[in-house]
Amino acid sequence: MRQSLLFALLAICCLLPAATASAEVDANTDGDDRIVLVGSVLVDREETAGEVYVLDGDVTIRGTVTGDVVVADGDVTIRGTVEGNVVTLAGQATLGRAGRVQGDITYADKEPVQTPGSQVGGEVNKFDVGDAGILGAIAWLIGVTVSLFLLGLVLLLLAPRAADAVARTAKAKALVSFGVGFAAFFLIPIIAVLALITVVGIPLGVILLLLIVPLYAISYVTAAFALGRRIIKGSRIVAFLVGLVILGLLSLIPIAGALIGLLATMFGLGLLLMTLFRARS
Repeated sequence: MRQSLLFALLAICCLLPAATASAEVDANTDGDDRIVLVGSVLVDREETAGEVYVLDGDVTIRGTVTGDVVVADGDVTIRGTVEGNVVTLAGQATLGRAGRVQGDITYADKEPVQTPGSQVGGEVNKFDVGDAGILGAIAWLIGVTVSLFLLGLVLLLLAPRAADAVARTAKAKALVSFGVGFAAFFLIPIIAVLALITVVGIPLGVILLLLIVPLYAISYVTAAFALGRRIIKGSRIVAFLVGLVILGLLSLIPIAGALIGLLATMFGLGLLLMTLFRARS
């Protein structure tokens, strides 16, 4: 279970620019972490890596990994040394004769293959039923985070100046924006339902109801950008990613995480409305 929660945190961090690899990674500086969304990882002989986290791809260890190896969808072949734990979700770990794992091996699908002569210092465990719920939550969290990342990226590329205007509004009118967003968050669905009651207002009500989910999604990524912009003053995309990662990590907090996401959506909605108002005036 500990490995599952650790993977959830680092899966979000995979969205950082340095981690968006889509091909084989085999030329990292010794000691660096290898974090990959899609692609294979090779730690060759006489090479040393820190942590290895792969969302979709195979991992081959011929050298030394000083941390953990976590692979969501892919196989792990170990002919060197892993000083931490090995976790495979939808793949299989194979230890060659020279393979060494000083920690535990945890698997969710296929049982690891241990060639005679290989060594595992800890235990070999399979995820139990309780962990399955955690894995489902992790998969859902990853899917939502990636979708929000792509949505925000498209918006930044299409309207970079609008993003800058939102950042200025967040700096100058933060409290007012939150108040406006709080009110709009509840008023929009109320207006939509009331419109459906009248014959003339049915089209408006349907349109508003259809727009609620995408509007709130845009509001959330707006808040993420505003948050990241307070920390990162350079690249807009990096600022957005930092804000999205922070909100994603905060969402892992039981109960409070859902509240933080709700407040972020309200804040982002208020930023959008206040920015539009300021642009017209």
